[in-house]
Amino acid sequence: MVHYWHDIPATTTTTDDFVHAVIEIPEGSSNKFEYDKEYGIIRLDRVLFTSTHYPANYGFVPRTYADDDDPLDILVLCTQRMVPGVLMRARVLGMFFMVDGDELDIKIIAASSNDPTFADIIDIHQLPHHVLSEMTHFFEVYKELEHKKTKVMKTKGRADALEAIEKSRKAYDEKFAKR
Repeated sequence: MVHYWHDIPATTTTTDDFVHAVIEIPEGSSNKFEYDKEYGIIRLDRVLFTSTHYPANYGFVPRTYADDDDPLDILVLCTQRMVPGVLMRARVLGMFFMVDGDELDIKIIAASSNDPTFADIIDIHQLPHHVLSEMTHFFEVYKELEHKKTKVMKTKGRADALEAIEKSRKAYDEKFAKR
């Protein structure tokens, strides 16, 4: 069985502007699915306490290691909902920083490389303003009824996102060098 986090490369072979994304949560879902690092499968963590839903397909970039001890989070824009466990090739557009509790958390924003709707979008600043507003609003409020605090800090473009991915790839290599 393939281990989604450890057995799939972070980037595709064609260019570093594209990454692999393992989808945990389909766009529109209120289920918080999460990759179980011990068992190597996707499990239900919880149903969101709010009436909000994920604004894009949500998952992680394999073979990355973020400051929260998990793989790097990614939101992948696509005109279709994906199912948990799907591997997508995604064009990196940008990212935003947020604080979740007391931890800094990076969210990579990307677009499906297999969806012609997003073929001409190469940077987060080309997205309609409302798309980014929906994403940041979701992450500002999705834990409110759990009495947990989150705050979206700032948005950055593609170059900064690619740098963050590279940093998390190096952190992965350092953490799991013996794998």
